[in-house]
Amino acid sequence: MAKKIIRCAIYTRKSSEEGLEQDFNSLDAQWEACKAYIESQKHEGWKLVETRYDDGGISGGHLERPAVQSLLDDIDAGRIDMVVVYKIDRLTRSLADFARLVERFDKADCSFVSVTQAFNTSTSMGRLTLNVLLSFAQFEREVTAERIRDKLAASAKRGLWMGGLAPLGYDPHPDPNTRELVRNEDEAKQVQRIFDLYDEHRCLGRIARQAELEGIRSKRRTFKSGKSLGGCVMSRGAFHSILTNPVYRGMIRHKENAYPGNHPAIIEEAIWSRIQEALIAKGGRQRGQGGAIKTEGSPLTGRLFDQAGNRLTPTYATTRGRRWRYYVSRSVMKGDEAYAAGWRLPAAKLESAVAKAIGNWLEKAPEQLLVAPGAETFARVRAALSRLGEQLTANQTPALVRLVERIDLKPGEMRLAVNPDAIAEACGLCREDIARDALVHVEAFTERKRGVETILILGAETPNRDETLIKAVARAHAWAEEWKAGASLPDIARRIGWTTSPLRQRLKLAFLSPAIVQAILDGRQPADLSLEKLLRTDIPLDWDRQAEVLGFAFA
Repeated sequence: MAKKIIRCAIYTRKSSEEGLEQDFNSLDAQWEACKAYIESQKHEGWKLVETRYDDGGISGGHLERPAVQSLLDDIDAGRIDMVVVYKIDRLTRSLADFARLVERFDKADCSFVSVTQAFNTSTSMGRLTLNVLLSFAQFEREVTAERIRDKLAASAKRGLWMGGLAPLGYDPHPDPNTRELVRNEDEAKQVQRIFDLYDEHRCLGRIARQAELEGIRSKRRTFKSGKSLGGCVMSRGAFHSILTNPVYRGMIRHKENAYPGNHPAIIEEAIWSRIQEALIAKGGRQRGQGGAIKTEGSPLTGRLFDQAGNRLTPTYATTRGRRWRYYVSRSVMKGDEAYAAGWRLPAAKLESAVAKAIGNWLEKAPEQLLVAPGAETFARVRAALSRLGEQLTANQTPALVRLVERIDLKPGEMRLAVNPDAIAEACGLCREDIARDALVHVEAFTERKRGVETILILGAETPNRDETLIKAVARAHAWAEEWKAGASLPDIARRIGWTTSPLRQRLKLAFLSPAIVQAILDGRQPADLSLEKLLRTDIPLDWDRQAEVLGFAFA
């Protein structure tokens, strides 16, 4: 009777990349030893499979390794009967991971053998020995990690640079035994320019755009393998990281602490302190432990999605000490090519629009909400939804948090999904009693642009008086009357504290046609007509041409 063929796979691993470029490295040495062991068991029917499973430069503290995952896939597919390793810690250093591996091996009827440790997992004694060895391997790994952490902390206190990628403005010391940074003069000038730009503009987005125009790029690095990275346009986050990195004031950062370093500073202490104060003052995001953003003031956080399916992020802007909240698409925050398809919505106005949409839904919902409507149940549901409407009017924010499950925005349409648990609890119903389709409400809206902001106006026929626009038109007429009475434009400008240039720009609003002025007073202007658009438009004197240029449709 022929012996059963046992298909054997060799797995090798090395934690660091050092020496992997050599013709014969540690992975090859492990593979040769395992191959010789398999050949010695040829009489038992052992046969080496052709595929090699090598993980070079990867830690054994986890299983997210390409070769391990490929090996497990082949085991699950029934292509391997035995896994051979040089030493047990080559496969894993984690006892918990090993337990999962053994369970997976057992399901596939696959065994495990270590060449230098005489046991295999097909016997109970082999399993016991293996668990003991793994316990020591995991203990060794944890002790080594603690020793490295202690060494890094002690080195930072002495001002030493303990490796990693050198930041923009510095290079590692040419002597590998000297743990210090040396100044890169060309890059140092770029770092100084970045700090000067923020000191001037106090806006990360603006310095990102200006730095791109000036050719400031991320640090370019070339590795031993010949691979190059960097030299790219930097994002706002990259600039924020540079502006808050204490290495530029001559410090070495270790976790939450900073210690005097042995390298020269690039930024003077006075400029550094001024920039940090400005960043703190401008920082609209309140951060707690772990850097989590507190969003109690933005009740729609995590519930808003744009037409691309991406969440809108709550953010803030501070002007003259006053904070303005917004919900912004990721594309707008990144300033990428999808900017035109993104949203920047004033939070308070959006939340009011959503509250109005929910109020509209609450009025119509009783007739459609119940799967099996009855007279008594219908009356109870109508009363409960009426109470929810009162709560929404009295205190909008907690009501929105409770009732809104998801909002999808696309041009001209708001799709609102109401939380079924909140409705079931308020109405004393089970979820099964609620018609799920009735929890989706669609509202049409028109969009009104004001600068980079978009305001949603529910209901296409709803008048929308723009008080800012009305006030500007009224003031333009008042100045025009003064001018007709004989006052010069410089005199009017001095009286109101302006120069003549913005006065001339706004004075043209006095020459809008009576029909256009009346439409603005009634709130019937086009949704995209704002004061900014009027000031940027070359308004013709002909009234019919004015209506055509500005988008008015008069019968």
